[in-house]
Amino acid sequence: MRVLVSWLRDFVTFDVSVQELADVLTMRGFEVSAVEPPPAAVQADGEDAVLDLEITTNRPDCLGLLGIAREVSTVYDTDLRLPKVLSLSETDGETEIAVVIDAPNLCHRYVSAVADVTLGPSPAWLAARLEATGVRPINNVVDITNYVMLELGHPMHAFDLAMLAESSLKVRRATTGETVRTLDGQNRTLESDMLVIADAKHPQAIAGVMGGAESEVTGSSRRVALESAYFHPTSVRKTGKRLALSTDASYRFERGVDVEAPPIAMRRALELLAQTGAGQVSGAILDRYPRPTERPTVELRYERIGRVLGVSVERAFISQTLDRLGFTVTNGSSADAAVGAHNRRDSWQVKIPSFRVDVSREIDLIEEVARHFGYDRLSSSFPVLLRAPAARSDWHRRQTLLRRVLTAAGFSEAITYGFIETAAAIPFVSSETDIVAIVNPLSEKFAVLRPSLLPGLIDSLIRNRRREASDVRLFEIGRRFDRHHGETDGFAIAVTGSGLPEHWSASDRGVDLFDIKGVVERACDTLRVTPVIDRTTHPALVDGRSAVISAEGRDLGYLGQLSPAIAEARGMPASGDAVYVAELNLAALESVSADRRNFRATPVPRHPSIVRDLALLFDAALPAATVRDTIQGTAPETLVSVREFDRYEGQGVPDDRVSLALHLTFRAPDRTLTDAEVQTSVDAIVAVLEQQHGAKLR
Repeated sequence: MRVLVSWLRDFVTFDVSVQELADVLTMRGFEVSAVEPPPAAVQADGEDAVLDLEITTNRPDCLGLLGIAREVSTVYDTDLRLPKVLSLSETDGETEIAVVIDAPNLCHRYVSAVADVTLGPSPAWLAARLEATGVRPINNVVDITNYVMLELGHPMHAFDLAMLAESSLKVRRATTGETVRTLDGQNRTLESDMLVIADAKHPQAIAGVMGGAESEVTGSSRRVALESAYFHPTSVRKTGKRLALSTDASYRFERGVDVEAPPIAMRRALELLAQTGAGQVSGAILDRYPRPTERPTVELRYERIGRVLGVSVERAFISQTLDRLGFTVTNGSSADAAVGAHNRRDSWQVKIPSFRVDVSREIDLIEEVARHFGYDRLSSSFPVLLRAPAARSDWHRRQTLLRRVLTAAGFSEAITYGFIETAAAIPFVSSETDIVAIVNPLSEKFAVLRPSLLPGLIDSLIRNRRREASDVRLFEIGRRFDRHHGETDGFAIAVTGSGLPEHWSASDRGVDLFDIKGVVERACDTLRVTPVIDRTTHPALVDGRSAVISAEGRDLGYLGQLSPAIAEARGMPASGDAVYVAELNLAALESVSADRRNFRATPVPRHPSIVRDLALLFDAALPAATVRDTIQGTAPETLVSVREFDRYEGQGVPDDRVSLALHLTFRAPDRTLTDAEVQTSVDAIVAVLEQQHGAKLR
C-alpha cells in the first residue's frame, strides 16, 4: 500500500522526519519497502514523501490511511482525527432505489444512496493524491469512490441509475451460465456460487470484485446509485480466483473489511460530492443490515502478559495503547479478601472493534501490546522448561543418522516444494492417473503434488549447475504423494560432475553408476539394511544404467542415470555431464532395518587370513551380483569376503564374454586355515560357477 505522508497528516499530527516515521512503522509490523518523493502536483506543507508499505494479510484494517493513522497516533500518543462525513441519517423508509439482499450469508450489509451528479474531472488536489498512491483518475464520481477506499480502506461502487432496470438492486447468487460484461471489457461467465448485484433483469456487477460495463458511470450519467457494502471474504476470494480477476476492491474484501464501515464510507463519499461540487444526495441513505454482528469481548490478564513477553509492562501503558488502537477497555480487576492478595484476579475486559477482524483471543491482545511496547525491548532469554522434552523416536534418530552420514559423504540437504508442474511429475509415475492434482493451483508450476522427491531435487541440481557449480551432490528426505500409495516418506539423492575431489595427484573422472550405488549401499548400511541391487528399467532412467533396490524380497527403490532428455527439458546445460539419481521408500527401509541395539562388537581376528584371486570368463550379460551370491551360497563359513577388483573385455576375450577377477578372503575364528582347506573350497566354488553360469577359469 502506498501512503502519501501529507495525506496521512490530515488524520494525525506527528513531528518527525519521514525516515523516522518509516522506521517506526516498520518496527510496528508494517515494513516500509521504499520511500519515494511525492509527485510534483502534490502541494504539501513541510516534508513529504510516498511510503510503500507491506501490509500483512491479517491486517485489512490498515489497507486505508485511517488504519495507518491509528497506528501512528498510538505510537506518538496523539489524537486521531476522523474525516468529515455528511450528517444524514440512514432510514428504511421510501427511497429512490429498491435494495433486496437475497443472500444474507454472503452479503451481511448493503448501504445505498442516490445522488444527482455533474460529471467532470476531479479537483487537482484530489487527482494528485490518487496519482501519488497509484490510482489513475477517471472522473469526479469514480475518483471519489476510490478516494474513500484509500482513506477508509472500504471499497465503493457507483452505478448509472438510468441503466438499472426498475431502479432496483438485488444482491443474489448468480445463475450457472449467466454472463456479465465487466468494466475491463471482458464477458464473464458466472457460476451458481458467485454473488452478483443485479437489477430487475440481469447482473450489473460481480459483488466485491468488479462492476459491470452496462451501468458504468460515464460523461452522460446524471444520477448515480452509490454502493457501500460488506461481502463475505471467502465468497469474494473464490469468485476472484475462479474468474482470474483481482482488483483493489477484491484485495480488501477477501481479507475482511469492517462490517460497520459501509454507512460511514457512504456519508464520507456524499460529503466529498458536495465539497467538490460533483453532486448532491437525493433522498435518504438506505441501510440493509439483516443480521447485525455482535462485537466480542475478551478478558486480558495482566500476569499473562508478563508471562508471555518475559518483561513487566506498566498497566497504564497497556490500557492506553489498546484504547488508542480502537479497543474498548474496562477494568475487570476483582479481589476476594478471603482468598488472599496473591490470588487477586488482575485483568481487563476488552471489547474488540469491528475493524480488527484479526483479533479474537487473549494472545492477540498481548501481541498488540508487544508491538507497541517494542520487540527490541523484549528479553532474548529462553522460556523456563516445565518438563523434559519427549524422547525422540527410533525412526527420528535414524533419519538424523542418515543426514549425518550423507553430509559426511559430501552431500548438501535440499528442501524443495511439495507442489510441482505436471510435466515434471509424469516420468516418475507408472500412470498419469496416479498423479494428485491441486484443485486451485497458484500456477501451472504448482499444479500437482509431487509423486517423487526427484523432480524438485533435479531442478535444484540443475539450478546450481547453471550457476557454475560443476560438482553438485544433493539429498532430500520428505513426503511424496500418489493416488495408489497415498502419502509416503522418501529419501532421494542426485549427483553430477566429478566422481573424485579435484587433486593434482589423480586424474579426473565423471561420476558414474558405481558412485551412486556406493552411496545407496552406505546409506542402507547406516540403517543396518543389506540391499540387493539388480538391473531394471525405469521411464526416467537410461536403459542399462538403472537398477532396482530391494531387501528381504521387498522393493526399496531404484537408482540410475537420469535420462538426458529429461535433464535437457528441465534446463540442464549442454555440458555432457551425466546426472545420477536414486530414491528409496523410507517406510520400506524401516520395515527391514535391523535394530542397532541388537548388534554386538566382535573382537579383532587372532588368526591370519588366506587370500585367493580368481579370474573367470562369464557371459557379458550376467550381473556380478549373481556371481557373488552364487559364491557365498556355495562357500563354507570360512569365506569372509568376496570382492570384484577387475573387469576386462577386449583382446583375448570372446565378444560375448567378460573376464571378471575376484578377491576371495578366507579366515577361521578359532584356528589357522591350511592351504589344502582353502584350495578345496576354491575348487568347489569354481565347479559351481562352471556348472551354473558356464564360467571358464582363465
